[in-house]
Amino acid sequence: MARIVVVGAGVGGLATAARLAATGHEVTVFERADTVGGKLGRHVHDTPAGPFHFDTGPSLLTLPEVFADLFEATGAKLDEYLDLTPLDPIVRHVFPDGSTLDSCADPAEFAARIGATLGDRAAADWQRLWRRAARVWAASSRDVLRRPIDSPRDLAALAWRLGDLTAIAPGRTLRGLGRRHLTDPRLRMLLDRYATYTGADPRRAPAALVAVPYAELTYGGWYLRGGLGTLADALLSRCLDLGVVVQTGTTVTRIDAAGGRVHAVRLAGVTAPVPADVVVANCDALTLYRDLLPSPRRLAGLTDRSLAGFVLLLGVAGASGLAHHNVYFPADYDAEFDAVFGDPGRGVRARPAADPTVLVTVADDPLVRPDGHEAWFVLVNAARQGTSTGAVDWRRPGLAQAYADRVLEVLAARGVDVRDRLLFQEIRTPADLDASTGAPGGAIYGTAGGLLRPANRGPVHGLWLVGGSGHPGGGLPMVTLSAQIVATDIGPAA
Repeated sequence: MARIVVVGAGVGGLATAARLAATGHEVTVFERADTVGGKLGRHVHDTPAGPFHFDTGPSLLTLPEVFADLFEATGAKLDEYLDLTPLDPIVRHVFPDGSTLDSCADPAEFAARIGATLGDRAAADWQRLWRRAARVWAASSRDVLRRPIDSPRDLAALAWRLGDLTAIAPGRTLRGLGRRHLTDPRLRMLLDRYATYTGADPRRAPAALVAVPYAELTYGGWYLRGGLGTLADALLSRCLDLGVVVQTGTTVTRIDAAGGRVHAVRLAGVTAPVPADVVVANCDALTLYRDLLPSPRRLAGLTDRSLAGFVLLLGVAGASGLAHHNVYFPADYDAEFDAVFGDPGRGVRARPAADPTVLVTVADDPLVRPDGHEAWFVLVNAARQGTSTGAVDWRRPGLAQAYADRVLEVLAARGVDVRDRLLFQEIRTPADLDASTGAPGGAIYGTAGGLLRPANRGPVHGLWLVGGSGHPGGGLPMVTLSAQIVATDIGPAA
């Protein structure tokens, strides 16, 4: 039985802790925040009408079988803890010309909806792309997403062995794939948005990310009654039932690893180190290799630019008639990415996008809002917090409120004006996400955006990296798969 310390009680950390405890290990989780869940955050705003509950992180659960497997591996059933509700539409897409397309988990039905809205040629284009996406998904889900990938050579070797290089198209971008297969600019826009699921720019993101919409639109999108934050509650409950010790409000400041292997972790305000045979870091790779266990070689590889998000939490009187997830696209998608990412090579600074894509999530759930009201989560892509060319200093006085006003103006221009129905408005900037979760710069999916992430196995014996910053990437199912990879690699107690 190993003494295992998990640094961070996000979904990846809790899932890893539960799996390891179920196989006989002694597991302790240290979380710097006062609550568990990490980026799977929650917020309650009380009003005379009643409380409004918000998910401040993920708002969609995909690949539910990944979570069913996690609970079964720890001796429980998913439906004993969580109430899953399938969504149709999964996302309502509203394009610049006013046309609307609702996605769903039935490929034939979605193709029919495309045909009805965008025309038969667009539907045929999508079905041709879908066949290619199926091949990419089959390759990645079988041999990439569930096993360690320690280097680009490992990924290339797998692709050669699978014989799927034609579908995966190494060297081609997601934008290039869309232009090759899709003639309708609205479908190209829809496909581009999936690059942002990994924090990436579609003009630079690899074409293999076509597997992301395939997974969502084949296996469905789900809501958890009471909010996505109930997943954190369920994982904490499993951990405690299995004997995991979870200490919140406890900050790990250092990992001791003399002689090429981990020995202990250091806690803020505590003199004596906490012994550990194994350390699982559920934090950003940048935090791990810059602060907890400085590793210049690993740190040098974290150069990808990743998206952050600007968020409004709105209490709205009355009913809007919106879908659960609604995406309002701008007339010029490229202008948004130019603003959000900037161009440090040419000295072009990142900035708040003047006409951004706006995601509005409205859960039709009486558990999260007073009767006769709606709790709106509004998200736009944003540059990370910072003062460098590729970042924005969101702490600058007046900026957050001015941009919040601009986002509401954009929504109004696109036919969704709620400014006269607002009970309250709260703002969450990338600086706030950085402060609350330790995500460097407020990067939603980790500082290493894109397809290839830092390896799960660390540079010293007994160290592993779990969560959205590492392989296989960000998002709830990928983070949960990273926990499976790490727990399998560590193995059961002897």
